Amino acid sequence: MKKKLLAIALGTSVVFALGACGNKEESKPSKQSASTDSAEQIYQKSCIGCHAKDLSGATGPDLRKVGQKYDAAEIEKIIEKGRGSMSPGIIQGEDAKKVADWLAEHK
Repeated sequence: MKKKLLAIALGTSVVFALGACGNKEESKPSKQSASTDSAEQIYQKSCIGCHAKDLSGATGPDLRKVGQKYDAAEIEKIIEKGRGSMSPGIIQGEDAKKVADWLAEHK
């Protein structure tokens, strides 16, 4: 009986922990608002959790030479639409374009 309760408690904890790691709606900027932040500042606020402070990748891919593989338009599309485990719309509008242009320079 104790093992069954422990398994249920552990399972519930895992579900809540994974839910906390999900996409947070309130962290998305509106499509119409562009920040005055630089591309690097936007990246630092929105992307380092998955791509690391130095672009080397953590849970997301390494972006240090992403400009060799994709041009700015392709990167912007990935940012806005998402790809693989990346959620869509984390950065939108002009901010997505700024970050895409900046990342495209990394070759």
